[in-house]
Amino acid sequence: MRKNTNRTNKTPNNVGQIRIIAGQWRGRKLPVHDLQGLRPTTDRQKETLFNWLQGQTDGAQVLDLFAGAGGLGFEALSRYADGLVAVEMDAAAARQLKANAATLQATAQVVQGDALAFLQQTPTQSFDLVFVDPPFQRDLLAPTLALLSPWLAPQAWVYCESEAGLAMPQLPANWQLWRDKVAGQAHARLYLVESAD
Repeated sequence: MRKNTNRTNKTPNNVGQIRIIAGQWRGRKLPVHDLQGLRPTTDRQKETLFNWLQGQTDGAQVLDLFAGAGGLGFEALSRYADGLVAVEMDAAAARQLKANAATLQATAQVVQGDALAFLQQTPTQSFDLVFVDPPFQRDLLAPTLALLSPWLAPQAWVYCESEAGLAMPQLPANWQLWRDKVAGQAHARLYLVESAD
């Protein structure tokens, strides 16, 4: 397993930190709770993803499902996304997301609840960029992706992270695999979802 140098820096009260790597809040460190199963995205993974996106965050409406520490959502806002909805089931993690959004004075809404239940609602807005990084070994990726289409803006980007070796579910024909990479125990994929005719 990779060293923890790019993940959270732990402090005695079980609070770690994530770092924003680029944009208006570059270098800012945000506290995160050290919760079981929480896998904050490493700086290297964030750099790879946002290099793939090549500026697609500018002006985007972003949905971060299974937000956890919020590293991807806050990174997108730092790179000039217009708004973020972060969905996180764990109450302590959701409170920390709200506190971090307030610290940054970010245009962010934090929803404390189940991501699948959130997606089963009637969509109230559409999103240009969606992060889907569910806890590993819980079979959440396929049902999440199955519910996602009504929430997507035309030409939306969907980033999925799963455990390496997990087969992707059958996706609609308009989902184009743009980039993918296996790093350690994680498989990252970026899809461009073309407008359905």
